[in-house]
Amino acid sequence: MFNKTVLDNGIRILSREMPDTRSVSLGIWVENGSRHESRQQNGISHFLEHLYFKGTERRNATQIAEEMDSVGGVLNAFTAKEYTCYYVKVLDENLPMAVDLLADIFLHSVFDPEEIERERTVILQEISQSEDTPDDYVHDLFSLDFFPDHPLGRPICGDAATVGKMHREDFLNFVRERYLPGRVIVAAAGHLSHEYLTIEMGQRLGGVANSKLNIQNSKLISPKLRSGVFQHAKPLEQAHLCFGVAAIHQSHPKRYAAYVLNTILGGGMSSRLFQEIREKRGRAYSVYSFLSSYRDVGYLGIYAGTSLEWAEEVVELILREMKRMGAGEIRDQEIERTKNQLVGNMILGLESSDSWMSHIAKDEIYFGKAMSLEDIIQGVRSVSRADVVDLAASILRPDAVALTLLGDVEKKKLDLGAAFH
Repeated sequence: MFNKTVLDNGIRILSREMPDTRSVSLGIWVENGSRHESRQQNGISHFLEHLYFKGTERRNATQIAEEMDSVGGVLNAFTAKEYTCYYVKVLDENLPMAVDLLADIFLHSVFDPEEIERERTVILQEISQSEDTPDDYVHDLFSLDFFPDHPLGRPICGDAATVGKMHREDFLNFVRERYLPGRVIVAAAGHLSHEYLTIEMGQRLGGVANSKLNIQNSKLISPKLRSGVFQHAKPLEQAHLCFGVAAIHQSHPKRYAAYVLNTILGGGMSSRLFQEIREKRGRAYSVYSFLSSYRDVGYLGIYAGTSLEWAEEVVELILREMKRMGAGEIRDQEIERTKNQLVGNMILGLESSDSWMSHIAKDEIYFGKAMSLEDIIQGVRSVSRADVVDLAASILRPDAVALTLLGDVEKKKLDLGAAFH
């Protein structure tokens, strides 16, 4: 089902052949994200991601866009905390073009100074837009509060000060230092041949020189997590709340129990938080929980958007539900229903070539191998009530919670600390 080839220079080529589809999704992943930036470099990985589409030695930006649009394909990229991905999705018959285009972008982008200045303006607008979207912005603020003075806490886009100071030589140096073959993964899924992909990508990427620099992630410094209440003033109609408690890292053996715990708490319309706060009391339009996990650390987060007058009540309701679960008030029926929900979500979520492409790449980054759907289903099915109760007791502690609030706190003073005692 899964195929893996490692080129002589260390680049890994992964694929999942899906003969019953007409599409192919192909991505070049680099184990580099905003976590690997210094304070002065904050935002450079994201800036680079933009620049890779702005022209190569053979194609200008318009030609890149026209070539992909002419076959109805998708060409895009994204930057995360620990990796960056450049990807295409095309019909199987257009895979040769996609391979050539993606490899050209990755190896031969010119980083034209005029394009850099144009894109700098775009990114500064992106940063401003994020700050104008409070239900997103509160998550950035939470990261800064929860991971103080650490790269994981800083926004992926950077800020106006750092983005404003980046120049062409900074990008070239960063690529030389971070975009090493041992950190590069080519991942593909869909109607393709692994042998074909290996030959074509090997011809294009196999000549990239490796480096004697240490390519391992052992030098990563884990953050110190902070708890407490952090209020940020902004004249808004709503109050935006983001909670977090230390949880598990990506490859933690208790990760399946964490999936179940998170889903029971706030992972869907039947979850406790949604039913109690939205359905029964009408105190929030949006309320949910989520897991954010990295190589060595992670947290369980909760978001709620409510009115300022109900903020204290919503905080109390969320903490009460966390205390109940931490005390073991979890029913067997909840566990079984939630496991079925997770299995269904996973199967439906992996029906497309792009979802499988992303899945096998992330598995390689965090596990060093692809996890089959059967393995994941078995992991979920094997979770017991005791597993969930033990995990809830260890992490759902009010004294360990960080709470970030974004809203018009100057209009109404909120006593949020009282609910934690």
